[in-house]
Amino acid sequence: MHRAPQLQNWTAVCAIDEIVPDTGVCALLGGRQVAVFRVGSTEPRVFAIDNYDPNAQAAVLSRGLVGSIGERIVVASPIYKQHFDLHSGECLEAPEHSVASYPARLEGGKVWIAP
Repeated sequence: MHRAPQLQNWTAVCAIDEIVPDTGVCALLGGRQVAVFRVGSTEPRVFAIDNYDPNAQAAVLSRGLVGSIGERIVVASPIYKQHFDLHSGECLEAPEHSVASYPARLEGGKVWIAP
């Protein structure tokens, strides 16, 4: 459920060095909590999905465990352990509880998100 950026309205949320490799942080964008993840250390990639876990009804996804299932990069919710694809926001165990994903990029040492 990827959301289209609004005319490339990118927002810098933090420096890449402020996110420990293979973990996430929460950013507030336009009143919405977004979970921002850094995957890898030497050539990091960044991803952004909603922070709210609809399975647990709690804003906790940024605190989940980052890993992979097959070729998919996922975060496991810290409450009920459902897996969310970091590219698409799809909940692998309960697709009806998928979350929005957001365009994310690295530029100038900062993480940029398009809400």
